Amino acid sequence: MNQKCAKKMERKLNKLKHVVFKETGIVCSLNPTNNIVICNAGLVNGLSEETILEHFSVYGTLNNIVLVPGKSCSFVSYVELDMACKAYEALNGQLPIAQDNKPVYLLYAERLPQHSIDSRKVWDELPGGLVILDDFITENEEKLLLSLCCFDDSLVSQMKNRQVRHFGYEFRYDNNNVDKDKPLDEKIPKECDFLWKRLHENTDWKQFVPDQLTVNHYSLGQGIPHHVDTHSAFEDPIMSLSLNSAVVIAFKRDDRDICVKLPPRSLCIMSGETRYDWTHGIIPRKSDVVLSNTGSYTLLPRGIRVSFTFRKIRQGECNCQYTRNCDSYIRKNNSELQIAASEIERLHVIDVYENIALHFNETRNKPWPNVLEFVNSFDVGSVMLDVGCGNGKYLGKNKHVFDVGCDTSCALLDVCKKNGFETFLTNCLQLPFKDAVADGVISIAVIHHLASEERRLQAIEEMIRILKVDGRALIYVWAKDQHKNNEKTSYIKQDRKNRKSDTDVVVADENSEAPVSKGMTLPVHVNRTQFKHKDVLVPWRLKNQQNTVEDTFLRFYHVFEENELSDLCSKLENVEIERCYYDQGNWCVVLRKTLIKNS
Repeated sequence: MNQKCAKKMERKLNKLKHVVFKETGIVCSLNPTNNIVICNAGLVNGLSEETILEHFSVYGTLNNIVLVPGKSCSFVSYVELDMACKAYEALNGQLPIAQDNKPVYLLYAERLPQHSIDSRKVWDELPGGLVILDDFITENEEKLLLSLCCFDDSLVSQMKNRQVRHFGYEFRYDNNNVDKDKPLDEKIPKECDFLWKRLHENTDWKQFVPDQLTVNHYSLGQGIPHHVDTHSAFEDPIMSLSLNSAVVIAFKRDDRDICVKLPPRSLCIMSGETRYDWTHGIIPRKSDVVLSNTGSYTLLPRGIRVSFTFRKIRQGECNCQYTRNCDSYIRKNNSELQIAASEIERLHVIDVYENIALHFNETRNKPWPNVLEFVNSFDVGSVMLDVGCGNGKYLGKNKHVFDVGCDTSCALLDVCKKNGFETFLTNCLQLPFKDAVADGVISIAVIHHLASEERRLQAIEEMIRILKVDGRALIYVWAKDQHKNNEKTSYIKQDRKNRKSDTDVVVADENSEAPVSKGMTLPVHVNRTQFKHKDVLVPWRLKNQQNTVEDTFLRFYHVFEENELSDLCSKLENVEIERCYYDQGNWCVVLRKTLIKNS
């Protein structure tokens, strides 16, 4: 290198030294150490472990590779100093693996960063229930099984990442399941039968005989996304035989990431915890970085790999203890929750309003201005529906529209009838209207009485269903925060202690609990105080002529956090949120129905 180029390189490295220190806190220098910094290439530039190992392992054994998340530098460490010096001299300013194929610039480092992108990877243990049987078959048996892989005929499915063939039942990759009612004519080849005899003789799985086989043909660089095979579809265990080439498979759970090498002719048995509670996947790449028993990194090139994955179809539901990913448990739990939600609504919403209807009508008859403005914004001849109309205080306000109300309370509907309003009895979860019949819908202080998110979303879906395209809906729900922007709501101010502007809002020290369903209790809110819980029972006290409490009824409420209502509405494809606002202790949205865009 001539003097001019050397000066240019020196200026470049001096600048990069400060950049690396700013990004990582690592001090770099020209003084040789075992650690080399790749100053201008890292994760944000697309650099990978494989590329680093491919080029830097030529000069000696690496015992660490560090790719720092979100940074444009990376680090390698050699077991010997002279190895690092050889790599530094050969590659500095020469190796074109930086962004846009530019050369990398190197410096020495006193130490390596403590945290890297792969600091969570574990190589020296297996997750519970995972067994790897090396050389489970011979080379001749491998050739026999590979000869069964005819990927040219019409039975082969072309996947995005690989060729696939199914026996017994077709494995569906969209939901990691099978259709148990549609067995395939082609069963598992008899040439595989020797595997089960060997398995029964040499392992504890004495009874395992599969009835479903998926054969995957992986070309160079292909993989599979992380997944758990559906619990209710297959029994325990699931077994996969690797043929022709080795690969590294990763098992993940929470923040654990365990890497396992699968040599050719090895049998991977996923049982118990591994089968049910860990996801497994193969990163798509052309080679794997493997940490050896001596603590050094080696590059494991991939070839064309074929896997035989054997499963046993489960009859009935799964009863495993690993409930997080268990579809059987989730279905059962959701069903029980929906039953409990329905029971809560019957006892603590519908029955309560039947009992308090007359008092409710006496105290809840003044329309809210923003709701009234929305109602009056509709043109002559528009059709409007008030879902959960109560005593009908918004019906008949716009004389130019045809409006109709519905509610679950017979007593409140009697009030509407006496006032001459068109109303009917129904549940907001199933509105008895055809699609696209209404120009406008309002639902004021209703869906916060529904006891699960699924039911709240279903109610919104029903309102949108009956709206015409471009029709609008207004929804109000009670807010958890009754002291937003340092302004107390009228609900809070009903307690005289809260009426002074310079006083804090009262928050109850403790909330009592009341039973609501089998084995379930909910906190009882202290009236005129800030909410402490999202799912609560709010007392309604009926007083006699002497102004003493005669009876107390507990109404169920789910009070909403900020953005919760708009996030719920955003789950619907054919909805545009025109406005979201806070109005006197309520979260409110104005929705417009849109056409579903074709993807």
